[in-house]
Amino acid sequence: MIWIQSIAGDIYKSLFAERRWRFYLEGTGNTLLMALMATCLGIFIGMIIALIKVTYQQTGKLKWLNKLANLYTTIIRGTPVLLQLLIFYTIIFKAAPVGAAIAVAALAFGINSGAYVSEIFRAGIVSIDKGQTEAGRSLGLNQKQTMRLIVLPQAIKNILPALFNEFISLLKETSVAGYIAVVDITRAGDIIRSRTWTLSPLFIAAAIYLCLVLGLTKIQQRLERRLSAGDMR
Repeated sequence: MIWIQSIAGDIYKSLFAERRWRFYLEGTGNTLLMALMATCLGIFIGMIIALIKVTYQQTGKLKWLNKLANLYTTIIRGTPVLLQLLIFYTIIFKAAPVGAAIAVAALAFGINSGAYVSEIFRAGIVSIDKGQTEAGRSLGLNQKQTMRLIVLPQAIKNILPALFNEFISLLKETSVAGYIAVVDITRAGDIIRSRTWTLSPLFIAAAIYLCLVLGLTKIQQRLERRLSAGDMR
């Protein structure tokens, strides 16, 4: 029974004493904000890169943009996200105020995510049957109109689950944001650990991540069921 009292005491010190739960709450809000901003930016960049690559593959146009897109994905996918974050914060945005750390982190994570999302979009576009494109052209639509009105809507529907997975991955990747002094969930747990000299804050932080991921996974499963139901009509 003594060990139970000890664990309960640690949890009380880590969570309720001096209202430390506010650190976790702030960290959770910052983590969700960074992940959401990075996902939106990653989707925007990923879609642009994918369209450039697909256009080059199908028509041979945009040769130089395609080379730049390949260089971007090679560099981003070939280097650790933590190094990219540090380069952004300590070199590119060295003069940024301390309060802008969350925005800088979201930008770095978004650019990193864009390289991976571009491949998701490219695979989704390529998966659409060529007959859809030919049907659009036979209706008098040009290439851009066919892509925007016929191909992209179908591709986005197919890749929505993968995009949701990317959001879940980003949620966990933001745990390195503490390196640039952003108080995310991990950083909040580490700050409290250094004040209480107990390991409970790290387990509490892990539990928060797990709850968020499980909640998002439930939403993803519902989304996939609705998409599957739509396909069966």
